Amino acid sequence: MTFTTLISVAELAANLNDPGFVVFDCRHELTNPQFGTTAYAESHLPGARFAHLDRDLSSAPTGTNGRHPLPDPATFADWLETMGVSNDAQVIGYDSAGGVYAARLWWMLRWLGHDRVAVLDGGWDEWLQAGHPVTKEVPRPTRARFVANLRPVSVNVQQVLAHLNSPDMLIIDARSNDRFHGQNETIDPVGGHIPGARNRFFRDNLDASGRFKSPDRLRSDFSHATGGTPAGNVVHQCGSGVSACHNLLAMEIAGMQGSRLYPGSWSEWVAERSRPVAT
Repeated sequence: MTFTTLISVAELAANLNDPGFVVFDCRHELTNPQFGTTAYAESHLPGARFAHLDRDLSSAPTGTNGRHPLPDPATFADWLETMGVSNDAQVIGYDSAGGVYAARLWWMLRWLGHDRVAVLDGGWDEWLQAGHPVTKEVPRPTRARFVANLRPVSVNVQQVLAHLNSPDMLIIDARSNDRFHGQNETIDPVGGHIPGARNRFFRDNLDASGRFKSPDRLRSDFSHATGGTPAGNVVHQCGSGVSACHNLLAMEIAGMQGSRLYPGSWSEWVAERSRPVAT
């Protein structure tokens, strides 16, 4: 069986020893970049590799390209090879934040043309609650062969500027409602949102248990959020192109395929003060 959006804790537990599965621990905290490294060293799923948001799933910010710019595709593909990921691998990502960082890994693999990738629904917390094993042992993966096939699944800042308030591009902002409205902004130097954007807080994709809502519920939610705009015309953004991937994953779960990511997101948008801001 192939997993392309979500995998349950029970399903992963049943396949944990499958050599075709490659699991990544994506735990992270934006305000404490060492959190994931420390947590992984203390314990992680058996066989799991560690993927650091800043080092592995991003390139270095320049001050104008956002807080978590995408790495060069060839660099990311080479890292995947060192982690033992081949084009045939079933990749699984998990975290302890509702899937937000694992969703970034999920989107990046799809960006490189790899569909066999899924997020652990319920994540680290549900794995522990179910009583499944954890370890401190760090795996030593054998280098694999991964050939990237880049897909046109992102847009850049020039494309967003060219389509402001245009019916052929709807921006969905994954940040919290207060930050969307320019209130309580503590991360980026300017508060507000891209003119014409609509707000869909990524945590609204989860139910009270911390798992993703049902496909039907997500379809209803996003049909309302997009106002019926075709998925191919929807572009997701957030503060730095991370939590936006959670909304993109939720739309895929809902069967609404084809939306795209603006990786630079708000942190890139406001780096150039001449770009318009709405509150």
